Amino acid sequence: MRVLDHLLKAVRAAAVFNPEVQVAPACILWPDRDRQWESIIRLLKSELPELLVLGDYNPEQRTGPAIWLRCVMAGKVEEVILPAGSTPILYLPGISRQDLRAIESCPDRLKPLAELQYRSVIWSQVNAKDWTILAFLKSDQGGLGLDVAQDTETKQAMQLALSHVVDEQISLLHGKRLDQDFFNTLLTGGDPTRYLLQWLDQGDGFRQGRSANEWQAFVQVCKSQLAFDPENAGILVGGSKLASRQGPGTARLERCAQGGLGGTSERNGDLQTGHRPDDQKRCHCRGT
Repeated sequence: MRVLDHLLKAVRAAAVFNPEVQVAPACILWPDRDRQWESIIRLLKSELPELLVLGDYNPEQRTGPAIWLRCVMAGKVEEVILPAGSTPILYLPGISRQDLRAIESCPDRLKPLAELQYRSVIWSQVNAKDWTILAFLKSDQGGLGLDVAQDTETKQAMQLALSHVVDEQISLLHGKRLDQDFFNTLLTGGDPTRYLLQWLDQGDGFRQGRSANEWQAFVQVCKSQLAFDPENAGILVGGSKLASRQGPGTARLERCAQGGLGGTSERNGDLQTGHRPDDQKRCHCRGT
């Protein structure tokens, strides 16, 4: 089972009720004050046809203001038809459950939703706090029960890598320490050494071909594993760091020999001296 599958199941499970003593909830409210889950909402929409999003009016994306969401729930919007028998899920980016509970001070744009808190359920932790990415990965009560670092750098990295994290098999994550390097490595395709060699080969073209999140992950991996910042240091500095790096040199040579990376030395010269060979077309990784 993927992380995504567990997430879908967990959100939908919030609507489970005992018909002997309860009535079905009007909807599932998903508050997300810090917008931590926002980057995968488009993906979730493809898996959850009952998912609606609070935001600017965009019926094609099942997104709109509070009063529009209420109309969709009531079946009064022709453009959006919710699946029969499903419980609507309302994702509320930038909104906390406290924003809804304080009815007197509730912003006008949220007032059409404030009443729903009494007829609906809120997808939240057992301690009534909103689900964060860290809590979902770490908690064994409704979450995945994984071993996750809790430092600021790891929290930032897991949010950047969220779209990759949800595609991971849960069984492969158990027994691992999920820290900053783990999440950044996910964003570098699981092979930061190859990313580094591609950067040495392509220069600015490498950064232009990566998303902002992928580039940031690459920068953080270089800082933590090679002790240099590719945003401030040049390609020759990066090459020198790679050439003198402790570890199995065989792996680096294999990367250099792969197609598409063989031009590294021709483009940048010797990684330690900066000299550009005229008669060699192969990668020079010193210190291996």
